[in-house]
Amino acid sequence: MLHLVNSQNINVNRKPLESMFMDRKRVFIDILKWDIHSDGTYERDQFDDEYSEYLIISDKATDAHMGSVRLLRTDRPHILGDLFPHLCDVPVPRGSSIREITRLCLSPRLRAAERLEVRNRLATALVEYALLTGISSYTGVAEVGWLTQILALGWRCDPLGIPKPVGKSLLGSLQIHVGTETINLLRQAGTYTSSGLTFGSQPKAA
Repeated sequence: MLHLVNSQNINVNRKPLESMFMDRKRVFIDILKWDIHSDGTYERDQFDDEYSEYLIISDKATDAHMGSVRLLRTDRPHILGDLFPHLCDVPVPRGSSIREITRLCLSPRLRAAERLEVRNRLATALVEYALLTGISSYTGVAEVGWLTQILALGWRCDPLGIPKPVGKSLLGSLQIHVGTETINLLRQAGTYTSSGLTFGSQPKAA
């Protein structure tokens, strides 16, 4: 099941949201050893506020988190613009039609085939969400290994600078452009997987 969670529907999506925060702690702190804050159960930071939105794929029977991304407005404080602007060799892309993709998280409980399916479904959901809401592009910061995977998904991407060392990691920034042709680009790359994203009178779980 795909949930689009924002400040308007956060209460009815509390279970998949809390499961996501728990998996973020397991992945980013316990497994990847990121030096970021945790309360011991959840991983949340200053950007998890009333302006953030989440695309969350959960188990239909249990609502347990399977994969997710956080979307931040770039006309407000966000990770690339406020923490890592030096990763850009050009001005940091900002604007009401640009979102930043952050905290891409796949549940550590998934098998390899499930990880691939959930990753592709999230990528498709990002494109469909952009087309439905007038978003023209996404920005993001990622380790070089993830950058390679992101670029291979089929959509049109531009690096924003040469990857640079940050702590023990090599990080890069990129911009993903979304247009009417992007769904076909995902299909041609073999990564399109229908997400089930729908809108009613306001964004809601599908």
